[in-house]
Amino acid sequence: MTKSQTYIAHVRKTDKAQQTVAAHLQEVAEIAKTLAAKINVPEAGELIGLLHDFGKYSADFQNYILDATKLPNPNFDEDYVGAKALKGKIDHSTAGAQWIYQILSQHGGKGKCCAQILAVCVASHHGRGLIDCLKPYGDTMEDIDGFNRRIKKSDTLTHLEECTQNADDSILEKAKQLAGEPLINAMIAQLDQFTQSEQHNTIKQFYIGFWTRFLFSCLIDADRINSADFENPHYAAHRNKPVSWDIAIHRLECFLAEQQLLIEQKADSLPAKARRLNEMRCDISNTCKHRATDAQGIYTLTVPTGGGKTYASLRFALHHAKKHKLERIIYIIPYTSIIEQNAEAIRRAIERVGENHPWVLEHHSNLEPEQQTWHSKLTAENWDAPIVITTMVQFLETLFDGGTRGVRRLHQLANSVVIFDEIQTLPINCTHLFCNALNFLTTYTNTSTVLCTATQPLLNELKTPEKGQLQIPEKNELMKDTRELFEQLKRVDILNKTKPEGWSREEIAVLALSEFQTKSSCLVIVNTKAWAEALYRDCADKVDKDSVFHLSTHQCSAHRREIFQKMRERLNNKLPVLCFSTQLIEAGVDIDFASVIRFLAGLDSIAQAAGRCNRNAALEMGEVHVINPAQETINQLIDIKVGKEKTESVFREIADKDLLAPDVMELYFKYYFYDRADYMDYQLDKKQIGRDDTLLNLLSDNKCNIGSKNAPLFLKQSFKTAGDAFKAIDAPTHSVIVQHGEGKELVNRLCGINKKFNAADYYACLKKAQKYSVNVFPNVWSELQKQQAIIEIQGEGVFYLDERYYSSEFGLSTEVVGRYSFDDL
Repeated sequence: MTKSQTYIAHVRKTDKAQQTVAAHLQEVAEIAKTLAAKINVPEAGELIGLLHDFGKYSADFQNYILDATKLPNPNFDEDYVGAKALKGKIDHSTAGAQWIYQILSQHGGKGKCCAQILAVCVASHHGRGLIDCLKPYGDTMEDIDGFNRRIKKSDTLTHLEECTQNADDSILEKAKQLAGEPLINAMIAQLDQFTQSEQHNTIKQFYIGFWTRFLFSCLIDADRINSADFENPHYAAHRNKPVSWDIAIHRLECFLAEQQLLIEQKADSLPAKARRLNEMRCDISNTCKHRATDAQGIYTLTVPTGGGKTYASLRFALHHAKKHKLERIIYIIPYTSIIEQNAEAIRRAIERVGENHPWVLEHHSNLEPEQQTWHSKLTAENWDAPIVITTMVQFLETLFDGGTRGVRRLHQLANSVVIFDEIQTLPINCTHLFCNALNFLTTYTNTSTVLCTATQPLLNELKTPEKGQLQIPEKNELMKDTRELFEQLKRVDILNKTKPEGWSREEIAVLALSEFQTKSSCLVIVNTKAWAEALYRDCADKVDKDSVFHLSTHQCSAHRREIFQKMRERLNNKLPVLCFSTQLIEAGVDIDFASVIRFLAGLDSIAQAAGRCNRNAALEMGEVHVINPAQETINQLIDIKVGKEKTESVFREIADKDLLAPDVMELYFKYYFYDRADYMDYQLDKKQIGRDDTLLNLLSDNKCNIGSKNAPLFLKQSFKTAGDAFKAIDAPTHSVIVQHGEGKELVNRLCGINKKFNAADYYACLKKAQKYSVNVFPNVWSELQKQQAIIEIQGEGVFYLDERYYSSEFGLSTEVVGRYSFDDL
């Protein structure tokens, strides 16, 4: 093959139009350049974009793509084995990495440092995320040194020499122009911020690795955007629309004024406590608006449950984004169950029917497998919207997960306001990783964050700060006096009704029925699905069937939403409601019961449960009864088990104080975090990586790896091993679509659509199906497989549930609906 030949990067499926390698490289380079400017190294982004698919200049790749797309091949060789057999086996990413490393390494030690960072990004872009610079184990240093094994890969496999000969002159000339001292100096200026800081070495090395991941994110998104826009040219018209925060601010301020007017009009009919509550909510909102002009950084918003945090934080975010010319606002929600609630509240305030570009993007957990097809690349979310609402799981996967789907979004966190709703739900094993990432984003990428909760965890006062803790200036609490605020907004008494022998199932049912009958509405929150179902069954036949409800994560979000709507309607109409729920109802759910019964758990969970009681101050004082069941299977639920123990310690120590007061919560978190300190760096064991270690070590100095002292590398992180080991929740789950309501129709459509020729409809259905999916733990998944109750759709790693295994009352079941056992209480 010669330079006179056309070298193809992609072939459009619809009309067989060709995108040349040169066009793809140049266009990706321009996008990556813009994205990498967020960390002040646009030329670095441009260079890795320009060379990421350099290996596509090889004859092997050209033969492959011509065969795969059924285009005529003038160089056809009858011994060619065919595209199907070679899929994924032709290396077209290493050649560009080798070119960069060879050229920049000629500029001494600093050049070699920069060369490794850029080469790692390019070599990794077509695999399962960033490669391991050091493998976790091996017999020799040669085995462990993963970077040099890749960068020294044989030319017969990478085709560097051939690609250099075949490459367009414009590509090589631009690459040579970029790969010089100015690029190295720009990169070293950024890296010096980490290496010359006073931080502990673990944190310094984490920052260097995270900076590399950020650059990798720029490359991945640039590549995906350009590929998608070539396949679907109309996509480009919908990207990167400038945001006018003035429009959103005007709409929000008008909406809040209208809401306040409605409240004032009915003020005379409200109890004095309810009127005071509304005044306090207004004060909280106004304070947030006033503080929005402050400098960027990490802020806390510590407000009692029911204090109006959603609109108050949105008000801060919009005004702060305008003041500092930021690109987007990202809400991080603890659970998928309340994403729709928050998204609906924000849309109601700032979106208008018929707008071409919606303000709000909801990003639920993804039903797609990580192994992305061409079509899934085209439709993958990259958080390119003014306001993004997603889950803590998705956020943590963006920061730390392997693969390329999550990391693609990382660069979108720059130049943003990130609002964390109910920050106390952060997984304990991710604490140090989270703190280091957040410090990095707020210090180096022009990001502001707000940690919202009624139960503020002590993320800036950890037992081992050398591993990373949040850097929050004292003045960055948005509320002036949280102690006084909690006293003024007190609407609930916490009643400690635990007893040494515990409460029997019968006693709990009697208490629930008594509270329901005397107060008309009662919410019972338990720690396990089995308890929620058992208590529902005990009480369902003793009350009107329309007044009793059950909630758990075995119900899909659409199903739970229907239940919430029915309960709210009944509560608003003063009709009786008795609900048995797992803790999914606690954090952020806008619902108001006269009485709450809470199984003993962490004090932060009890406080969140209290937020569902007397929420709107209709009563002078509500009551939350804390009880301890005599029998409860929570040995595997370590967070609940330890939280329960620390709450008992607080109960014994300060029996006469308000258990919801900020100083009491601070005491609880001191006990809880001290006990869990050894788990905060994400521990790994021999089964996972061949030795005992932590994810924090793998992503920083890798000090437990024997190669950390001996390998001649600047980056020593085991990125791929860490990414593969990372799970935002301890037990990874599988998603299955259930045939509840519209879910049945969606399953039929997904099974019937020819995905190859109608990808848009397939993925539109898949997106809708997220609301009808249930996340299933491995043991339950295994049982469903034994029952042959899960069926794969078109062999794509997307599954649906046999409708016989879904109950209108309890959701997903491991048995045909109607046969139950409660042996696991």
